[in-house]
Amino acid sequence: MEMVRELWSYMGSRKKFWLLPIFVMVGVFGTLVVLTQGTAVAPFIYTLF
Repeated sequence: MEMVRELWSYMGSRKKFWLLPIFVMVGVFGTLVVLTQGTAVAPFIYTLF
């Protein structure tokens, strides 16, 4: 959680809020990759793409 707080502080002080959507999408895709690794959710996620 500390890393997220530091990242938010950096973006606030440097006015780099355009980085937020990039980090959110990386997090979403990372979560999808983790979920599709041998779970019962995988067939449903594959149909989204």
